[in-house]
Amino acid sequence: MDWGLAVAALGIGIVVGLTGMGGGALMTPVLILFFGIPPLTAVSSDLITSAAMKPVGSAVHMRHGTVHWKIVLWLMIGSVPAAFSGALIIAAIGPSADVTAFVKTALGVVLLIASALLIVRAYIGLSEYARVRRGGTPTAHRDDVVKVRIIPTLIVGVVGGLMVGLTSVGSGSFIIITLMALYPALSANKLVGTDLAQAVPLVFAAALGHLLYGDVDWSVVLPLVVGSIPGAYIGARLSSRVAGGIVRRALALVLLVAGLKMLNVSNELTLAAFIAAFVLGTVGWMAVRARHGLTPTARQEKRARAAQPQEDL
Repeated sequence: MDWGLAVAALGIGIVVGLTGMGGGALMTPVLILFFGIPPLTAVSSDLITSAAMKPVGSAVHMRHGTVHWKIVLWLMIGSVPAAFSGALIIAAIGPSADVTAFVKTALGVVLLIASALLIVRAYIGLSEYARVRRGGTPTAHRDDVVKVRIIPTLIVGVVGGLMVGLTSVGSGSFIIITLMALYPALSANKLVGTDLAQAVPLVFAAALGHLLYGDVDWSVVLPLVVGSIPGAYIGARLSSRVAGGIVRRALALVLLVAGLKMLNVSNELTLAAFIAAFVLGTVGWMAVRARHGLTPTARQEKRARAAQPQEDL
């Protein structure tokens, strides 16, 4: 067994457990960029690994009742056939070289989208937090009476399923962000539980398609499973002690770099994009916090809260 792959999967599993983000956005580019695994093999093997991992997390939410099953149903109707079709599209492209180029390009585009969506997710969370701080009622207080928006939910399922079937990325990034936009009244726990529950049939359909038409390498799958499952458990245990927002913003930068490299962007331009995103992102985030009436950084806010009781005395 390749223990290097297992260690990498352990680290990625920890990040997944910390942030709730789908592992494909990290696992697949790591397999391609650092281990030299062909794109199609990386996508296929990652999907098989995800099929083994997803039921574990979703089972916890099912037991606690934090799943909106009607939303899951309409997502499944769109995502399951679309995810299976992803492998059919890859198979229909033809020769190996064409498949490699297509999967690598599709993965690069999806990684850039995932990077942007992480920022969107952070902004939505910050806006909600700031609104509650100003005395507003939390948006997520009526998730028991959320009305399902059937057509938009079906569209999200189709697009997300196709993304996962083609690249293994999208279940924990694209779908959960769009659910936040479509159903702002869903509580955070129910949002995550719904996303995890719909991801099980979605990933199973994509994995089945890749078992039949993809390029699964079991020598890659085994160490990924061995490392990622305990990693996800460790990350989940650490999630209450580590600032998830900082981790997500760092991930956005990592996904930006990975996406650009998948698109064969030069090292010089990739480095320039990374520096620009880091600097502009940091300054921009401080400006956004200030605009919402918050301190420029979360650390300053914690210090201010800690000092407040002493000032009152």
